[in-house]
Amino acid sequence: MFISPMLLETSNTAFNDPNYIFEPKFDGHRLIYSCINGAIRQYTRHNNECSIQYPEIIATPISSDIILDGELVVINPNTGRVDFESAMSRFQARRSSTIKKLAQIKPVTFVVFDILRLDGQDLRGLPLIERKKILHSIDFQRNKHIIPTPYIEGAGEALFKDICNKKMEGIVCKKKSSRYVSRRSESWKKVINWTYVDVKIIGYRKEKFGWIAGIEDDEGKLRSVGMIEFGVNPEQKRDFNKVKNKLVEREDKEFVYIQPLIQAKIKTRNWTNAGMLRDPVFVEFNN
Repeated sequence: MFISPMLLETSNTAFNDPNYIFEPKFDGHRLIYSCINGAIRQYTRHNNECSIQYPEIIATPISSDIILDGELVVINPNTGRVDFESAMSRFQARRSSTIKKLAQIKPVTFVVFDILRLDGQDLRGLPLIERKKILHSIDFQRNKHIIPTPYIEGAGEALFKDICNKKMEGIVCKKKSSRYVSRRSESWKKVINWTYVDVKIIGYRKEKFGWIAGIEDDEGKLRSVGMIEFGVNPEQKRDFNKVKNKLVEREDKEFVYIQPLIQAKIKTRNWTNAGMLRDPVFVEFNN
């Protein structure tokens, strides 16, 4: 049984508030876990079933009648940190042999932060803090791959500082009184632990908007590290368009490459294992 998930608004800063709970934000993908009459189904936030991808989650039911909401993650055994790219490789696997192999070398963990149904009762109308009490009363030891999300009350700033020190993705701030609604809500907010990077714009895409971000490697050579698609306002686009033609060096079917004279500050969630920026967002020109 799929339930469309409750989504987050964005807060630019962490805050303290006794009316809120605060949780770590885990870097994976959203998962709705449904077990009705012993039949387990797993869904992404867009209602794509992904039950076959995660056999370790469905191997041992938590209850015969339960619906949970949470994040599907892979934890790197060497660093103890959440590995987003490994989570995506698990999600994209379709062949049974590949899934079986990945389940051994990149096991997933379902980090549960909400309970929507239990033993035939719809819990979405209850305040969040009551749903949390019900969630944490459940025995999750039957399946080591399913764990409840830890949370604290009131002290969002301290948690965010700790999250930044651990280089995790951010925190989620939720009103204790919030009911579960299948839409974006101001009652749930995320605060991202952005990494800020100075880059040079070394080209742009011809069709769909995008600026190519470049940085210098250890030998002083420029290399592309990603495409800037977000955060640029109309005025900044006009400023760029005024000078871009004077800087053209070469082009191909998709891109125009320019002299690396335009500098910019961007923010990114983190770096990929291949040394690329993940979801870079434009902040400002540095020139």
